[in-house]
Amino acid sequence: MSRPREDQRALLLRVARRAMIDYRLEPDYPRTALAEAKAMRPAALDDPGLVDLRELLWCSIDNHDSLDLDQLTAAHVSEGDQQGGAATVFVAVADVSCLVAAGSAVDRHAETNTTSVYTPACIFAMLPERLSTGLTSLNPGEDRPAFVVEMTVGRDGAVSGERVYRALVRNRAKLAYHDVGAWLEGGGEAPAGGDAVAGRAAALHLQDAAAQRLRARRHEHGALELETVEPRARLDDGSIRALVAERQDRAKELIEDLMIAANGVVARFLEARRSPVMRRVVRSPERWGRIVDLAARYGAALPGEPDSAALNAFLVARRRADPLRFPDLSLSIVKLLGRGEYVVALPGQKTAGHFGLAVERYSHSTAPNRRFPDLITQRLVKAALASAAPPYSHERLAELAEHCTEQEDNAQKVERRVRKSAAACYLADRVGDEFDGVVTGASAKGTWVRAFEPPVEGRVVEGEDGLDVGDKVRVRLVEVDPERGFIDFACLE
Repeated sequence: MSRPREDQRALLLRVARRAMIDYRLEPDYPRTALAEAKAMRPAALDDPGLVDLRELLWCSIDNHDSLDLDQLTAAHVSEGDQQGGAATVFVAVADVSCLVAAGSAVDRHAETNTTSVYTPACIFAMLPERLSTGLTSLNPGEDRPAFVVEMTVGRDGAVSGERVYRALVRNRAKLAYHDVGAWLEGGGEAPAGGDAVAGRAAALHLQDAAAQRLRARRHEHGALELETVEPRARLDDGSIRALVAERQDRAKELIEDLMIAANGVVARFLEARRSPVMRRVVRSPERWGRIVDLAARYGAALPGEPDSAALNAFLVARRRADPLRFPDLSLSIVKLLGRGEYVVALPGQKTAGHFGLAVERYSHSTAPNRRFPDLITQRLVKAALASAAPPYSHERLAELAEHCTEQEDNAQKVERRVRKSAAACYLADRVGDEFDGVVTGASAKGTWVRAFEPPVEGRVVEGEDGLDVGDKVRVRLVEVDPERGFIDFACLE
């Protein structure tokens, strides 16, 4: 039974808040944290340890409606580059640690949730808005302290000349993925603000070229070329009018590639200074055999042991052969790879790398307004720059790594539950319709299918025997329950 359209936003907000509590996340800030944030004043800008980089052509590139701006990017042609093509790239990350003290009320709430949670109904920001969209956001036209990663990206995509330091920066243009992506791909006009300063367009093209070289080099070393589709509910006057599939574009790739490189620089910086590092890892997939079977359906033979380079060669071939369905294959591979997790690497200790990115040393450091592990890393970097002892014991870091992994999983469950409720609202009038889809989950807990169009995921309640991840199926929608986020399918073949 469908609910009145005007009730849908209220329903999703109710579902979101209940899910936050169910998964041990706090939907509201404690009064002490709000009072603390209200009393905060802008960070001091006269710190002699800050390098003045305000004259660089910094810009932010994010979703058009993003207000918590964690990073800026800039680039110029490397000095003394005899052959041409090398670029010096700068990534500035908001210095959240200068205002959020460890153990403060704001910090305790951030540690509880460990991440911002994004739902169609609302955003449960990790930090109060006075900080995340104000005092610690790299807003346009505002001078802000930041941590800067500086690196030279060569013509072959190799990174050299790595530096990490604190600086004073100013965002000169707030740009949106869609606008920048269309422009870089040749299908749109220069993004608003992109050409407002002399040299802006050239700087963006330079960043894009550096990002593409970084990406190509990672893929040569086995990084996986994946493309997943995240449907986004479009709310209008309190009701869901559409589910929009957001796809990758050149602007998203630009930011992704530069952030991956910056995170690697930070991890190596800490390691070189004998500091513990909270790393982000994705271990070799336990369900490699299923990935091998899945590839065999397309006539590809993968080795018996996990091999990221071989898997990526298969993925590249499939993208070329069937770009329309490649996101569905990517989703199956992502499900089979398993989850990422945070681990602590102690000085001199070897840990697992990131199978999907084909990198060994990788931290999360570029989104401290949104992720607590990044704030932890920022504090470790600040101590290392000051030649001070790490602000956390090894035991405490290990506890935090385990907690951050658990809460990130819980946050994803909240987001998934609310997405399902939004999809159930959208499909409320389509019970009985048939859809083509792909199996995205198969375990003792049940079998799940994602329809291709609209891109919604539901549980198979009839005909699920023998199905496994990656199987193509045709299903019929038999029931929806927006309140509980249930979408039930019957498998027809």
